[in-house]
Amino acid sequence: MTPGPKNLITDVPGLKVGNAQDAALKSGATVLTADDPFVASVHVMGGAPGTRETDLLAPDKSVERVDAIVLSGGSAFGLDACSGVSDALRAQGRGFRVGGAVVPIVPGAILFDLLNGGDKDWVENPYRALGRDAFETAAQQFALGTAGAGTGALAARHKGGLGSASLVLDNGVTVGALVAANPLGSVTTPGDRHYWAAPFEIGAEFGGLGPDSGTGMGWIEPSLKAQAMRPAAPENGNTTIAIVATDAALSKSQCQRLAVAAHDGIARAIVPAHTPGDGDLVFGLSTGARPVAAEAELGLIGHAASICLARAIARAVYLATPAAGDLLPNWAALHDLS
Repeated sequence: MTPGPKNLITDVPGLKVGNAQDAALKSGATVLTADDPFVASVHVMGGAPGTRETDLLAPDKSVERVDAIVLSGGSAFGLDACSGVSDALRAQGRGFRVGGAVVPIVPGAILFDLLNGGDKDWVENPYRALGRDAFETAAQQFALGTAGAGTGALAARHKGGLGSASLVLDNGVTVGALVAANPLGSVTTPGDRHYWAAPFEIGAEFGGLGPDSGTGMGWIEPSLKAQAMRPAAPENGNTTIAIVATDAALSKSQCQRLAVAAHDGIARAIVPAHTPGDGDLVFGLSTGARPVAAEAELGLIGHAASICLARAIARAVYLATPAAGDLLPNWAALHDLS
């Protein structure tokens, strides 16, 4: 397995991602879409999720395909980013047809960034406009780090951010991940230099420092304590929200299993993960472009998704950049790798 040419989720053919953010707000939205609707499902493992249309993604529910998926900051206010995307899709005549009506299907999830130092004293909810702007700028290339839904993210002792990564399997199947990392737990080992995801790094995509030689069970407790070091961290105020995608032709139930497997990537990259105060959630999607030759391939696709997600989380923190009013430093500011 090797990364795709962009090392982004958009290495999965047909997918596009757009970001929109407001520097003063310290928040933003990220939208994944495609020219054609795609099969999708979801799995939630955090204790404090914030979502829209996720019940519809259960394998036993009627709608098979969706038009876009939204990741947003803003807590419950950020769910309105989905409305902005729905507006844009409706203007294009895209959506689920019911008689003469067209209803865009836009699931979404949010992270909590309301206490990150940004100006949240708005009169009109800004997320509807951010969602539409993100959709309208969707392309194969997009920014990582302090961008889109990751603009105001925090990760225990560092700024969080938006991350992505991909893998192309030996059989030609492409798998990718997109994540807004805002976890209660730490993405780095004690000392803050090495990433928990280091064993899965390819090349120097998040610094190339390798695993921490001191890491062991005795090092886990300091990472658990890291959550207490996060400024103004309210209960239920965190989340890692992600999308994993493949061009392998998966059913809705198989997309759900893809999302379940991908959660391993969160646990590999963040300590602790899936806490009661996190809303950890993964969407799994398939564009259906490449037939799956055998059932045994599904396990490998899920494994690849988990590796992509672990790498994407580390890249989100690695690529975060400083901004005025930050409560936490970005990782690069603490480590001179020149």
